[in-house]
Order: sequence, then structure tokens, then C-alpha cells
Amino acid sequence: MGDPGSKPVSASRLIVSICLLILALERQILAATDENAGTYPGDLEACKTDLTSFLPPPYQNMSYPSCMSVWNNFILRYYQSKDDLLTIVLSAEYTTGWVGIGFSRDGFMVGSSAMVGWFNKKGQAKVMQYYLQGTVPSQVMPGKGELPLSGVPAALALHGASIYLAFQLKLTKPLLRQPIILAFGFTYPKHHRLTHHDDKTTIIINFNAGSMSFAAKGMSSRKKSHGILGMLAWGLILPTGAIVARYFRHKDPLWYYLHTVIQLVGFIIGLGAAVLGVQLYNEFHPDIAAHRGIGIFILVLTILQVLAFFLRPNKDSKIRKYWNWYHNWFGRLALFFGAVNIVLGIQVGGAGSQWKIGYGFLVGTIMASVTVLEALLWMRSSGKADLSSAFQMNPVDQAPPSTFIKG
Repeated sequence: MGDPGSKPVSASRLIVSICLLILALERQILAATDENAGTYPGDLEACKTDLTSFLPPPYQNMSYPSCMSVWNNFILRYYQSKDDLLTIVLSAEYTTGWVGIGFSRDGFMVGSSAMVGWFNKKGQAKVMQYYLQGTVPSQVMPGKGELPLSGVPAALALHGASIYLAFQLKLTKPLLRQPIILAFGFTYPKHHRLTHHDDKTTIIINFNAGSMSFAAKGMSSRKKSHGILGMLAWGLILPTGAIVARYFRHKDPLWYYLHTVIQLVGFIIGLGAAVLGVQLYNEFHPDIAAHRGIGIFILVLTILQVLAFFLRPNKDSKIRKYWNWYHNWFGRLALFFGAVNIVLGIQVGGAGSQWKIGYGFLVGTIMASVTVLEALLWMRSSGKADLSSAFQMNPVDQAPPSTFIKG
């Protein structure tokens, strides 16, 4: 392959030490996250607001023993009776657009059901249940959902600068630990079709204990960090290392050391993305079998690539060509499925158009770079071939046949 035939032992030990250090730091971060789980204190002043003057019965007649500040200026009040009737009042500062609260099975938006309220431009109150079938507005289905609403109509009210959304659920059993999605948008729904949210978060409410987990409150940021790390590793750094190995071999041995360092950095960042993914899965158990399965598969491939670094035979070895085949094709498989998994992650994670545009721009840049470098490689190879032909020795000139003169 033209790379150095041997690797210094100190470099191998350094790589192993870095990997072990990263794993230790990640374990400490996970442990610290678990230790920080707790309750989020309520906004006492907001919880003292008298609801009897603007909410209809039965919402105005309840004491709401649980009231907490859950996110930004969102205040959640609820009361769960002994006959499994759950009454919820969600309030938030309001100017225009809509406010919503969703109930999720796994902490993700897709597959959840939500109650959404807004006042249209004429000042008319609108409350509707939605089923979040997908991540685009056309897949948010109005008038559908799986929330077991009671016979009591939902209510919506404005009081001061806040909007109040109230509704009741008739459950079959007490609601305990439940992932909740909070979201809002500044644009009015058109024909009951929700516009894309301007911001959202996912928390977990323990309806039995009246508390919210700090770890759950950070789920959205951890999901975003998981996506960023995965996109950096599989969308940028590891493809860059592969580009260096293919198009810069004429810079020997510089290309080899650049390739090794870049791929090591990509592996460490990809490992961090995998650790965050495992943490999110263990906490929320999302139904993302394809994304999770491909993630495990590419993690195994990258680990095999790291092992290939230590098991690389000498370039003069008879089995070197088989090692080259293994290293090249396993690397290509990992990059291909890494790109596929990024697209799946954007889809199942409910990421916005910014993520799609950003990743599309990244893929386009890499493809354009590969096209230019491939053309330059072809031109360089053609130039060498022409130069070799120009300096090729001509065949030895044969003497012309002798001329005999008859005398």
C-alpha cells in the first residue's frame, strides 16, 4: 500500500490509552447525569393564580396539588383522582400561534398524541387533539390521536399574558412515569393544520410523585448531541480520512499518518455518539429498531477497522492483499451505512429542516470534492502514463537488407 511497514509501539499504546480515557470520561458523565436526576421546583407565584375567574368547571373547582414549572415559561398543573381521572392545566406566555402538550410512548415525537390550543386571528378559541404520525406538518393529523379524553370538553382561556389549556383523560390505570412533549409555534394553524414548531422539548413527569427528572429535561439536548456527534463522525471526519487515503498517496508517508489520526478522531467521536445513543435507548426505550440495528452494525465495523490497524501485516507479506481488501471494503460499508443511519436518525428523531439542509450541504460538499479529486487523480495517472510512453526505448533499428550488385 505504500505505507510505513511498522508502527512504533509507543504510538499503539498512546492510541489505546486515549480510547480508555475517553471511555472512562464517558462513564463519569453518564454517572453524573444519573446523580443529577431529581425534581424541578415549581414557580410558586404562577401556581398561586386563581383559576376560578377564567376557566369553566370542573377545571376551576380543583385544588391541583401538583404544580410545577416544567420548561421556559410553561407551568403544568394536574390532579389524578382515585378513579384514574387525570385533569391537566397547561399554561404558558402567549402572543400568537399555538401551544401543545404531547404524550409519548418512548420520548420521541413520532407516534405520540397531543392536545393543542390556540386563538385564531378573530380571537376564537380552538382546542384539538392531534396524532403525530411523522415529522412533517402533513403527517400531523388533526382530530385524531390515542388520548382517552373524558366526556368533559377541553377548555382554552387567556388570562393576562398567559394561555391556559385544560383537558381531562379517563385512564384505565394510574399514570406513573410518562414522557411528555412540550412545543409551541408562533404561526397560526391553517385549516387546523399545524405549522412546524418553533421550539420543543421532552421531559418525563412522575405523575405519582409529582416530580420531573432533570435527566429527562435534558433529553432533547442529549438527542441533539447524539445527532451532532454522529454527523461529525460519519458525515465529515471519517469520509475525510477515506479521501486522504485514496487521493493523497503520492504524499508518502504523510498521507498514512494523516489517515490514521483522522480516522482515530472520527472513531472516538463516533464512539461518543454511540454511548449517548445507548443512554437514550436505555432511558426511553424508543421504537427505532432500524436506526439502532444499523448503529450497532457500523460500530462493529469501526471496531474491526481499529483492530485492523493493530493486525496489519507487513507490506511484503503474502496475505497483505487480503488485508487490503478487508480494510477497504469494510471501511466503505461502514461509511455507506453511516450515511444511511444519519438519514434515519434525522427522520426518527423528529429533526427539523435545518438538519436536513445541513446534512444535504455536507454530502454535496463531499461529493463535489470527491469528483474534483477523482478527476485530478485520473489526470495525474494519465500524465504518468504519457511520460512513461515518451521515455520508452525504441526497438533496435534493423539494418536494411544488403544490396548485391551483379558484376
